[in-house]
Amino acid sequence: MATQIPAVLSIAGSDSGGGAGIQADLKAFARCGVHGMTAITAITAQNTVGVRAVDPVAPEMVVAQVRAVAEDVGVDAVKIGMLGTADTVEAVVEALAFVGKAPVVIDPVMVAESGAVLLGDDARTALIVRLLPMATVVTPNIPEARVLTGLGEGASQEDLARAVLALGPQAVVVTGGHSEEMVDLFCDGERLVEIPGERHPDGAAHGSGCTHSSALAAFLAHGDEPLEAARKARVVASDAVGAGLRGIGVGPGPVNALGLS
Repeated sequence: MATQIPAVLSIAGSDSGGGAGIQADLKAFARCGVHGMTAITAITAQNTVGVRAVDPVAPEMVVAQVRAVAEDVGVDAVKIGMLGTADTVEAVVEALAFVGKAPVVIDPVMVAESGAVLLGDDARTALIVRLLPMATVVTPNIPEARVLTGLGEGASQEDLARAVLALGPQAVVVTGGHSEEMVDLFCDGERLVEIPGERHPDGAAHGSGCTHSSALAAFLAHGDEPLEAARKARVVASDAVGAGLRGIGVGPGPVNALGLS
């Protein structure tokens, strides 16, 4: 009898350009050998150049999507991305009651690649107070970690990792894509581990954060512990950037988790 494929749920926004959001999440899930499911939190009108409009999905619909897949398919891990509003954050808190003890990975999406703000002040506070303590792993990049913690540019990546961990998650990975070293830093209170990765100066990085957090959730669903999942996710995200699609649109190209050519 065939082994059941793990099912992973992305609770995130839709990117109409296909580069980030649930579109990137589903590609990463497929790359990592899990069945992908979605609960869409917002519909965006965007392309490689920028975000033109954002329409939040009603909170009750967010809950209904999660409940529907949880009661039928089941959920082996959850990835949470763009939330946008405080009401959506509260809806996700309610919805997580339906996924049992499934590990939760939070990618605290705040700003789009184009610079568009995707998380308001009230929503950021709700994310910190209500959701981060429910997370198995949180995966901010360095600028996001600064916003979450209130620490300035003088704070080291280690300072940021420990400060995010103090907000309540079980573990944190401060990703290094915005640093010269390009090193992810994993911290769970007992271990502080650098996760190096290959640099791809000619790659395309739109959707890299989504891909990384989705891959991490997928490997948790496969049964890996958080540090090993983070190491594997770094490889998947790095490969996706290196194979990035430069000819798609005129703005930053999307990552290529599936190795399309």
